[in-house]
Amino acid sequence: MLERLRASLLQQPPDVTGHDDYGFDPAQRPEGFGAVKASVLLPILLREEPMLLFTRRTENLAQHSGQVSFPGGRHEAHDLSPVETALRETFEETGIAPGFVTVAGYLDRYLTGTGFDIQPVVGHLAEGFALAPDPHEVAEIFEVPLAFLLEPANRRRESREIAGRQRSFYAFTYKEHEIWGATAAIIVNLAQRLNAISES
Repeated sequence: MLERLRASLLQQPPDVTGHDDYGFDPAQRPEGFGAVKASVLLPILLREEPMLLFTRRTENLAQHSGQVSFPGGRHEAHDLSPVETALRETFEETGIAPGFVTVAGYLDRYLTGTGFDIQPVVGHLAEGFALAPDPHEVAEIFEVPLAFLLEPANRRRESREIAGRQRSFYAFTYKEHEIWGATAAIIVNLAQRLNAISES
């Protein structure tokens, strides 16, 4: 599985964004949009059934409160790379130390409507890590089978009014968890790359 991941992923961070929150509605894309650099980690546990780890944000956060996301956050001046940002933020949010993560590669950058230019980093998460979620940011940490997320039948298109505009996006439902928006779009990008390798 690790070899399949590496074969399907970018091995260098891309120079340009590959998709964004306006992919379904390009006419709504704002002009001259300046975005904050950020990185997220897609932590994959390569068990007998591979799993992908997620966080659910606390309800008291200013942005995306209560939503399911990948661990990660904005780039800071001392971060030397997107990987460093993703690993630092993952440790701060979940307690998972960088030494447990083996980076497999990168997905396409994603531009959000809230002003973040996200670089997704895909990593193999070794067993033995300890979870210590930051109670101010993380309400829950949970896992979803990777096979469930790679199956196109398990994703759907939805739309709702966001900031006064009707927006379309991908969404998944796994048990009690609703995964949508940028997080779902990043999963779809991962699925497209992995499924392309399977079909080739």
